[in-house]
Amino acid sequence: MDTSLAWINQYLKPTPVDAHAAEQALTDAGFPVEESHTLEDGDIFMDVEVTSNRGDCLCHLGLAREIAAVTDRTLDLPSFDVSSIESDIPVSQMLSLENTVPDACPLFTARVITGVKVGPSPDWLVKRLTAIGQRSINNVVDITNWITFELGNPCHVFDLDKLQGSKLIVRQASANEPLKTLDDKDRTLKHNEIVVADGAVAQSLAGVIGGSDSQVTSSTTSIVLEVATWDPSLVRNAARRHAIRTDASHRFERIVSPATLVDASARAASLIVELANGSLCKGILTEGKPLPELAVVSLRPSRCNLVLGISIPTPDICQLLTRLDFMVEQLGDDQLSCTVPANRPDISREIDLIEEIARTHNLSHIPLKDQLLIRVTSPQQSEQGMRHLADLLTGQGFYEIITFSFVSTKDAQGFIAPSLETVAVDEQRRKGAPTLRPSVLMSLLACRGVNQAARNHVPGGIRLYETASVFAQTQGSLDSFEKQTLALLLDVTGKGQDARQLALRQLIGAVESIASTLTSKSITIKPSKPDTKAFDPDATGRVLLDNQPIGWIGLASGWAMKLHDLDQPVVLGELDLNALIEPYPPTRRASTLPAFPGIERDLSVVVDETVTWDQIRIVVDKVNPALCQGAEFVSTFRGKQIGPGSKSVTLRLQFRDESRTLRHEEVDPQTQAVVDQLKQDLNAELRQ
Repeated sequence: MDTSLAWINQYLKPTPVDAHAAEQALTDAGFPVEESHTLEDGDIFMDVEVTSNRGDCLCHLGLAREIAAVTDRTLDLPSFDVSSIESDIPVSQMLSLENTVPDACPLFTARVITGVKVGPSPDWLVKRLTAIGQRSINNVVDITNWITFELGNPCHVFDLDKLQGSKLIVRQASANEPLKTLDDKDRTLKHNEIVVADGAVAQSLAGVIGGSDSQVTSSTTSIVLEVATWDPSLVRNAARRHAIRTDASHRFERIVSPATLVDASARAASLIVELANGSLCKGILTEGKPLPELAVVSLRPSRCNLVLGISIPTPDICQLLTRLDFMVEQLGDDQLSCTVPANRPDISREIDLIEEIARTHNLSHIPLKDQLLIRVTSPQQSEQGMRHLADLLTGQGFYEIITFSFVSTKDAQGFIAPSLETVAVDEQRRKGAPTLRPSVLMSLLACRGVNQAARNHVPGGIRLYETASVFAQTQGSLDSFEKQTLALLLDVTGKGQDARQLALRQLIGAVESIASTLTSKSITIKPSKPDTKAFDPDATGRVLLDNQPIGWIGLASGWAMKLHDLDQPVVLGELDLNALIEPYPPTRRASTLPAFPGIERDLSVVVDETVTWDQIRIVVDKVNPALCQGAEFVSTFRGKQIGPGSKSVTLRLQFRDESRTLRHEEVDPQTQAVVDQLKQDLNAELRQ
């Protein structure tokens, strides 16, 4: 940030700081000065590096606060009281305000000043703005720039007489809505961008740049003063799309607290009345959400001293935080309650407070040891689970791959559910592949295509897996999310339906082994229609972990195969990785081996081709044969003996009595009951 030392010294008392002391204090506080030089009038220009989480220091008052805290000076705040200069005319009589998007605009404030005389700014204002590289425009506009660089609150002024209906409406832009901005460029807006409009058309692109139609000129006599705050992501997206970088957008992208708006508006209004001889209407219009409560963070002085490696007395800790405008209350011998000031949204944890103490106390006071004592601990359970997963898949013949997160927008469309939409950056930044992948399957298919082109072969077929993030956002919203997934690909070796079924069963086996290794939960595969084009609709299943959906497995669709020109069918799987890793390690339960032998009965039943194994299993569960410990799938057979449109499914019933040896005649009735129920529910015939 470009700063003026003379401007900073306006807020420091009892004595100003010289250039060397200012640079040292800012560097010690974590704001290194990248460049400084003396100006013609003797002022010192400084280019201060401000990290992205410290939007409160993108202003002279914020940097003065940091210097005051480090050098034990007092911060002299400018006046924010306007009650003595307000007229008897209420602001609501001159202007109406409506905020239809409070989520995008948490707070919007407006004041009206009439009878202004727009003209040149006084020398002191021109001098301060020129020192930081700003061009003087006129007294009213210069004051809005002054507030931006003094308090860090970007503001804007409209010519009231140019606003149709004497109203301001904060709303979403209409699709392809036009707006001519202050840089004299005609722009076309998107429906998810936010504008400040009058009763008819958009007058500014919220948080980014104003419109030229309502700008203040030398003929302006009545103005509307806007001081607002906006959702950072919306401002960032709009600024990038229109390739506009303004001082306002730079600050809004780093969060401007709504609790600071009213004071900033009062400061701007008082300066406009002072320099432009206007009359301030009584009151202020505000629309948005209620102001958020100030955050309260607990701090243990003992923890602070342990982290920093030095001993700072508790009263000194309280004093250091108070210098930065924290309100500190001691609740016990080792417990402080710290109320965070509104302009510090970056503070939310105890470690954040410890960092503030370290900065203010001076990092140079923390000794550097020649040797660091390190305690080696075992990996976190999640890391152990990931290692176990990698060992398991490697043992089953899967090769791990690592691919890039960006893909082409066209390819991504078939791999995302209808209720979601993709997340992308500007095509200028990622030409040809600007979209964050909504599925890792497309990366596996691309890798398989590369291996096919290189004529790489592995006995039993190529098997690939990758653990990576996928990205998406809800339709019509900018609320994007990231999810960790496990993606699997397995070649179909051979031709025909039996080969496809074998590959699917192998993949199901891999998924079941993953679940049994990482969790104690039961896993089932339920045939379902997929929600993307990646899977074959007739050969896909939903993966359920304790009846909760965690992903899909199935045969790759013809569309997905064609996308990468694959000659050989493959089966795919994509699972929620966190759902599998979170329960790790599983709870193991052991039981004694059975003392008596059991009886197994294999049943081969002829059913229609459309009947699934899941339907057969449900029928067996419905019968619930006595002493039956389970039913498992054995095989499927198709052939001339069975006939077209039918198949033979072999299942195995397992019977056992824990107290004695079973006789065959004891399980015959139960077996027959299963056969009868299969015939009744599924029109099945027992194959001889």
